[in-house]
Amino acid sequence: MARRIRPTNADRDDALIGEAVERASQEKFTREPPSTLQGRINFLLRQLKTTKAVAAELGISQRSVERYRKGERKHPPKAITDRINAAVRARWQPRVRSQRQKRAAATGGITVETRARFGYDAPGGTTDDGRFRRLTVRLPASYARRLFDAQQGRSTESPNEVIAEGFQEHYFKDNGHRADHLEVEFTDIDYIDVEY
Repeated sequence: MARRIRPTNADRDDALIGEAVERASQEKFTREPPSTLQGRINFLLRQLKTTKAVAAELGISQRSVERYRKGERKHPPKAITDRINAAVRARWQPRVRSQRQKRAAATGGITVETRARFGYDAPGGTTDDGRFRRLTVRLPASYARRLFDAQQGRSTESPNEVIAEGFQEHYFKDNGHRADHLEVEFTDIDYIDVEY
């Protein structure tokens, strides 16, 4: 298959796909992360080892981290609360996430729901005008494995290319039953959700 030319907003699209994979990995924790501010800060300290590292991760001062840890400040601004929550959830139960990804990559596959622009390279006499579509497609385990590898930088493909090929082969070409020469471009992601 010929390589697609990556559009200028491909990095943005890849980031949205990465966020969707991250959200999916957090949906089935076996335990919830700490609920208190002090508990979340202490968890981050165990993970990152120093208050300086936690402060750098959160974009706040080291003294603020120390105050949150000791309980001297209990109500940070919403933006900081959101950063703390995101940092905790990103590090919470890494083995559970890894096992779920391995299971999806081995046998389960992934479901991708998106609203994005789909463009086509097709034989003469057919339309190749791109347009926004909302699709939900179940992709087999091989695409899950390739997506996780692309997202974690273990392959030369981008996450966008993997999903575009999956949609091309399993939705537009119907597993080889139609549109033999169709090439699909997947761009301008408006919304994307991944489930595995």
